[in-house]
Amino acid sequence: MFETLTDRLGGILEKLTKRGALSESDVNEAMREVRRALLEADVALDVVKSFTDRVRVRAVGAEVLRSVTPGQMLIKIVHDELIKTLGSDAQAIDLDAPAPVAILMVGLQGSGKTTSTAKIARRLTERMKRKVLMASLDTRRPAAMEQLAVLGEQNGIATLPIVTGQQPVQIAKRAMEAARLGGFDVVLLDTAGRTTVDEALMAEVADVKKQVSPHEVLLVADALTGQDAVNTARAFEERVGITGIVLTRVDGDGRGGAALSMRHATGKPIKLLGTGEKADALEDFDPARVAGRILGKGDIVALVEKAAQAIDAEQAAKMAARMQKGAFDLADLRDQLTQMENLGGVGGVLGMLPGVAKMKDQIAASGMSDATFRRQRAIIDSMTPQERRSPDLLKASRKRRIAAGSGTKVEEVNRLLKMHRGMADMMKAMGGAKRGPLAGIGRALGFGGGGMPQPTPEMLEEFKRRGPAAFADKMPELPKDFGKALPGGMPGGPPSGLPGLPGRFPGLPFGTKKK
Repeated sequence: MFETLTDRLGGILEKLTKRGALSESDVNEAMREVRRALLEADVALDVVKSFTDRVRVRAVGAEVLRSVTPGQMLIKIVHDELIKTLGSDAQAIDLDAPAPVAILMVGLQGSGKTTSTAKIARRLTERMKRKVLMASLDTRRPAAMEQLAVLGEQNGIATLPIVTGQQPVQIAKRAMEAARLGGFDVVLLDTAGRTTVDEALMAEVADVKKQVSPHEVLLVADALTGQDAVNTARAFEERVGITGIVLTRVDGDGRGGAALSMRHATGKPIKLLGTGEKADALEDFDPARVAGRILGKGDIVALVEKAAQAIDAEQAAKMAARMQKGAFDLADLRDQLTQMENLGGVGGVLGMLPGVAKMKDQIAASGMSDATFRRQRAIIDSMTPQERRSPDLLKASRKRRIAAGSGTKVEEVNRLLKMHRGMADMMKAMGGAKRGPLAGIGRALGFGGGGMPQPTPEMLEEFKRRGPAAFADKMPELPKDFGKALPGGMPGGPPSGLPGLPGRFPGLPFGTKKK
């Protein structure tokens, strides 16, 4: 969502870092460009004015103009003010109330309320070990109640039985009573929406709120609607009163203005970000980390958290043991591709690495994409188990069969086999190396008892305080030409022309070993 804004701000601030000194006119010119970039990103005018004024006041003082590195100092000021605009501190959903805790989900039709309700319920169940009940109060949209029931069944979350003819207030009252009798910790109430804000909608939500006295009122807003999302947030805050915001579709091509404007417009924190259609595609909103993404600094903490959840520890340990022996067949390659997909694909992983925003053209030219990985998985899926274990069996007739079965060409099958051979040779070399650069890389990736430790809560806290350095300190130094040694586009390393892309974070996106 922040891609366009990242490109614009990155270009403006990069020019300043190349200068040895900054004058007041340089700062003013930069602020004009920043103002234009924010307005183009659909940030509200009053937010833009407040933001640029605060930056200018700090930037034209001695803090920047007399600094040893004025360009870098200005970037720090922009970063600090972005955090302040986004809300300073991360705020999670508050469950500090007597059970059952009622959470009221409100918003316009099509904003993703029902899907977000199921995502939050799953998150509270899996991460916080709470017993959750979901109830749909949407009596207007066809099959709305059935949709929530299906999502509940898919995710193992209890839903309130549907009783035809009941009104939203009656359903809410019944849900709270069922939760008390059933020993539930949390009740999520999914209200009806409208295509636009109207009096009937507000009155209905207000009646439900009066009946159940919810501890949290979460507004679900679609990031793709831009300024209209901000207007919706203002309307709900004035009429109903909200305690937080869930911003959906942040993985889309929206311009990011809604996220920067909503906190300022309502004074309420953005608590969660919906990053995709899957049930686990939900992230905590951390202003410092989002500001880092906007300025192209990546988000290593989010990547580590995602790796901790997505990687199968037992499977990763088995794979690491095989690699220690120099074994790496096509089934292992398929597992690596699957882990990459679970982490959000190439874009999801690379977008969290610092500095990658500046390498978009190189990444695109390398052919490293989710579509490529999907085709590679389809090719492997078209093989027999014996062929995956013994790629040498794949002669011309078998390759033609596999290409036809996977909807690809024989040339693509050959490229996959060539890439696998290169990876297998490297695994064997690292598994047997006792000294030298390959031994260091092997230890970093998990050969010989090394590897990345399981991210603990204490480690994640350290990442939040110190950033990537906290993780880098725990890894051995890699050769500067590490990236050049890996085949282009392979899922175990950077694409061609991007030497050392993971830097000192080997194995992080791919989880080669996890205890």
